[in-house]
Amino acid sequence: MQGNTKQQQRAYVTLMKDKVLQDLYRLKPDIQAQVESSPGYAVFSNVNVNIILASFGGGYGVAIDNQNVDTTYMKMGEVGIGLGAGVKDFRILIVFHSALSFHDFVNKGWVFGGQMDAAAKASDKGAAVGVEATINNATIYQLTESGLALQATIKGTKYWKDEGLN
Repeated sequence: MQGNTKQQQRAYVTLMKDKVLQDLYRLKPDIQAQVESSPGYAVFSNVNVNIILASFGGGYGVAIDNQNVDTTYMKMGEVGIGLGAGVKDFRILIVFHSALSFHDFVNKGWVFGGQMDAAAKASDKGAAVGVEATINNATIYQLTESGLALQATIKGTKYWKDEGLN
């Protein structure tokens, strides 16, 4: 995350969120209606490294409560096991379908899951295939920014409030 002050870091996260939403709306226009009508959503930037049998990642993001017009800045970390190799820079949009699932996510933060994908992308060149999944009353969209990865992993991801930015 870039920026020296709390305000600069918040602005950086907000710019990332806005860019991810614009990119996803352009690729799949129906997502905009889902986001706007949902109780809440979250957007994260993540870098993932997969070395043969282990996968590690970390990032930052923001959760937006559409009902209370509230913003919660968050961090994320993940670890997994499975076959794969590569490094991948990607963004995640999570659209929550109930207020309870949104509040559980913000306050408890754990998400477990599997991932299988292939990515070969640099800037606007290449292609990335991500999985759209629905779990815990939420839909997750993944957008790969850049990287080269081929992986199939079982992983645990922890999302938590960023005490420095809230």
